[in-house]
Amino acid sequence: MSVWGIVLGILLGVVSIAIIVVIILQEGNQQGLGVVTGVADSYFSKNKARSIDAFLSRWTKVFAAIFVLFVIALNVLAHFDIL
Repeated sequence: MSVWGIVLGILLGVVSIAIIVVIILQEGNQQGLGVVTGVADSYFSKNKARSIDAFLSRWTKVFAAIFVLFVIALNVLAHFDIL
């Protein structure tokens, strides 16, 4: 295995862990559950979706795109016997 294969493999592992962490940090969409439990939606909970959840959603997309690029790069290097 070449240096490029090792480096891309390590970066792929780091990005995989980052995706897992970002997804775990996101809250589930339980809209309408407050009606059942009797808890009303507050102003903070309504605007929270635009701050924290939007930030985590954006980074999930970024890490997913990086993950796909690293997988494609590893496959191309393996196809041309560079690894």
